[in-house]
Amino acid sequence: MFEMLQYGFLQNAFLAGILIALVAPVIGVYLVLRRQSLMADTLSHVSLAGVAVGALIGVYPMVTAMVAALIGAILVDTLRRSFKAYSELSIAILMSGGLASAVVLMSFNKGASRGFTSYLFGSIIAVSQTDLLIMAGVVVLCALFFWFFWRPMYVLTFDEETAQVSGIPARTLSLAFSLLAGLVVATAMPIVGVLLVSSLMVLPAAISLRISRGFTMTIWIAVLTGLVSVLGGLTASYQLDIPPGGTIVLLLLVILVVVLLVKRLFSRAGAASAGTERELAN
Repeated sequence: MFEMLQYGFLQNAFLAGILIALVAPVIGVYLVLRRQSLMADTLSHVSLAGVAVGALIGVYPMVTAMVAALIGAILVDTLRRSFKAYSELSIAILMSGGLASAVVLMSFNKGASRGFTSYLFGSIIAVSQTDLLIMAGVVVLCALFFWFFWRPMYVLTFDEETAQVSGIPARTLSLAFSLLAGLVVATAMPIVGVLLVSSLMVLPAAISLRISRGFTMTIWIAVLTGLVSVLGGLTASYQLDIPPGGTIVLLLLVILVVVLLVKRLFSRAGAASAGTERELAN
């Protein structure tokens, strides 16, 4: 592994992977607990439209992707409140609208189709120094957000009504979190790609929720799982010459399956032990 790091593009890829793995699973835990797992998918499709706009007008694609993701986050939050009884409608509306816009915009710039492939599936060589700086800025922003709003976000995540009664500005905080999720989605695209970026958020959260006890432990295990999957996936991607995004997600799925199997084995062992104790007691 250390021999690979002599190449500059791999150094960029691993640094970017570490940065994204530090924040994406944290956002994912909150999204899962708030029943908004598909929000990352929606924002990634909207971000793809931003990439298409950037390629069309000659602006750095990640910047336009971030702008599109921020606009998408605002729309998701607005539509979610407009359709309170059918909150998933906001996800469906924006996901279809974002993807349709991206397809139409891409058709105007046929020469850039190869560049779009790296944003769709992720690429080891797609991460530049500018991308790293932007990612580092987003990580710092996330750290500051959760440093100051850890407790209010905890209350808001589990009970929005209680948060409002307690004086927490629920709507503003919810919007700020959505904007932060949009930024993370946009910056994660070069590593895992638009089609798989939500998996890097949701799967570590799903794994962590199965084995952790307590909210803080859930966050730490999710981050650790994200780091293991990203570093392992990037290494395998380079060694086997396969797309990094798919490799990272497949590794996460393997970890999830192993965790579920181990949990089931322990549950059966515990049930058998309890049954034996009851027989001895009788």
